[in-house]
Amino acid sequence: MNFIIVGFGRVGMRNARTLRNEGHEVTIVDSDRERVERAEDEGFTVVEGDGGDEHVLEDAGITDADGLGALTGDLNTNFSACVVGDAHGCRTVLRVNEDFSEELYERYTDSVDEVIYPERLGAAGAKTALLGGDFTVIADLTERLSVASVQIPEGSPAIGDRVIEIDLPDEARIYAHGREDESMTIPLPQTRVEAGDSLAVMADPELLAEVRGTLRGEELSA
Repeated sequence: MNFIIVGFGRVGMRNARTLRNEGHEVTIVDSDRERVERAEDEGFTVVEGDGGDEHVLEDAGITDADGLGALTGDLNTNFSACVVGDAHGCRTVLRVNEDFSEELYERYTDSVDEVIYPERLGAAGAKTALLGGDFTVIADLTERLSVASVQIPEGSPAIGDRVIEIDLPDEARIYAHGREDESMTIPLPQTRVEAGDSLAVMADPELLAEVRGTLRGEELSA
């Protein structure tokens, strides 16, 4: 598959590397000379310019791209890139930050396929969104990590919390969220946990029992 990554900062770089390692074609778009040189040094095809500019994206091959990840730190640039990508019929993933509100969600998401908040999800979440957002099978985990689905019961201390703010032991993280009887998706920054929700958690296998207990409000026996 062919992908365009707008922004070769921390998030864009990790996604580009992951996609290339999995055999996909990746083109980088960035306006920062230092980042352009870094991407070129790593062997990527690079187009220097504003990622929100249609002509720049055309130079990057948007007409033949399967997906576009707008992963810069600037929401306006990301949204403009996604609008262009959508007009050319490719899958679009919009990076947002923690200030992304319900009002902005309603304004922007009609023109994008997926909204991500990678500061909490990590690059794996953004890559999964680019590939279709399918959380049924997660194949990009290292050997020391496992994924478990946790259903939130009544009385859980997590109820009412924003998904992105839930603290878990060690480096465990919530990877996806779903309402009862709904498919799991990448949680938006404003998504709050309700009883009956399911959370996909990524953690060291030895920590899974502790993570489940934390989310369900259960004390582990000594």
